[in-house]
Amino acid sequence: MPMAEVPNLAPAMPEIFLGVSAMVLLMLGVFSNTTGNDGVLKASRMASGLGVVMLVLSLALVITVSGEKLITFDGMFVSDPFSTFAKALILLASTFSVILAQDWMEKQGCQRFEYVVIILFATLGMMMMVSANSLISLYLGLELQSLSLYILAAYQRDEVRSTESGLKYFVLGALASGMLLYGSSLVYGFSGTLSFDMLAEMFASGEEPSVGLVVGLVFIMAGLAFKVSAVPFHMWTPDVYEGAPTPITAFFSVAPKVAALALFIRVMNGPFGGLASDWQQIVIVISIASMVLGAFGAIAQTNIKRMMAYSSIGHVGYALIGLAVANEGGVRSVLVYIAIYVFMNIGTFACIISMRRDERSVENIYDLAGLSKSHPAMAAALSIFMFSMAGIPPLAGFIGKFYIFMSAVEAGLFTLAILGVLSSVIGAFYYIRIVKIMYFDKATSQTLDTPLAKPVVGVLVITTVFILGFIAFPNPIINGAEAAASVLFLR
Repeated sequence: MPMAEVPNLAPAMPEIFLGVSAMVLLMLGVFSNTTGNDGVLKASRMASGLGVVMLVLSLALVITVSGEKLITFDGMFVSDPFSTFAKALILLASTFSVILAQDWMEKQGCQRFEYVVIILFATLGMMMMVSANSLISLYLGLELQSLSLYILAAYQRDEVRSTESGLKYFVLGALASGMLLYGSSLVYGFSGTLSFDMLAEMFASGEEPSVGLVVGLVFIMAGLAFKVSAVPFHMWTPDVYEGAPTPITAFFSVAPKVAALALFIRVMNGPFGGLASDWQQIVIVISIASMVLGAFGAIAQTNIKRMMAYSSIGHVGYALIGLAVANEGGVRSVLVYIAIYVFMNIGTFACIISMRRDERSVENIYDLAGLSKSHPAMAAALSIFMFSMAGIPPLAGFIGKFYIFMSAVEAGLFTLAILGVLSSVIGAFYYIRIVKIMYFDKATSQTLDTPLAKPVVGVLVITTVFILGFIAFPNPIINGAEAAASVLFLR
């Protein structure tokens, strides 16, 4: 009997390293002294420090194995410039989230080493998602991510809002996963394969898809739209963002969004690229709906985390414009946009995490009144992030939206581009309102606590410098996005 061939593990080395690291960290936490407050605090700080190191080393491994397209595990896992670009953003977002969380968790009295372990497993699932080359590996990565996120949403188990957000996320997420799995089974039943490469070859040859296969594709798109919180599958987002602990909301707003958008791009332009005429109209509709709802829904919000939830829905709508374009330029514009979005959002949540009064978190936007006088540096940084999200030149957010709208114009989708610009103008209202409150409203109550934690200050400096300096040094991101996008359209 011949021996089974050992798969080439090099393309998956970052995922293997991160998975082993997460399990080692779990064992270290379990067998360390976690009795008493001092023991719990010590284990939490150890896990946080080691978690950051493991994420940075995983990023180094991702960069090391980047370059040519490598396929392993019987064609189910692919490593290419596209997955490298997405994984780098995911690992950066996860690293920033772990750094931001430690001080907040300690002040809230909910620090536990398990938090970092779950973040690592969620990140592992996201990395598997963007390297999926089969509907089976796609689903495995998606579920590993999703199960970790359900736990994180309900992390403060003694807090009613947190447990409520975890339950809502779990119930609706399970429904979306079921829809995606059902769609995958229909695609397999009517095509006879789960492989992205074989599906791409089938549709590139001009073979007319059956009705059942198109229905399966619609179910897959519904499941993926839920993961990126696009309208009409956005209903979980405001409640989960508001109820989850603030550092976890920061994590939700960046890493899973990058992973889900990257997966959406790969699935639509890879196996189903030959069916662009069938799915393009659907993407256009959910893009417009997401932009409009994000613009108008945030206006009435006074809770800053709910406002950021509607903001994220709007930003997903802008990103989906690039997907609707269905060509290399559109994908490049999405990748540039989400790279900028990671830094804008992480910087904004670094400010939100610092919103504390008498050692207690506050979330009302009017609590920012007078911030320019009590925390001038923080007010300036938050203003930069707000202007960037609104798309005010010459900040990075303007460059991202410019690439998105130009890709739509070049593809002849003028109505979509115009609606995107109008939605951006409406959305600018609630971003600039934050700036107005900080600089022109008088503080009606006690100012926010000072000083800011050093890790938070470090993240604020890095993200602010990126947003301000992007226009001077855009080439690393733009060239990386161009190389990543070109891989998906090599036939």
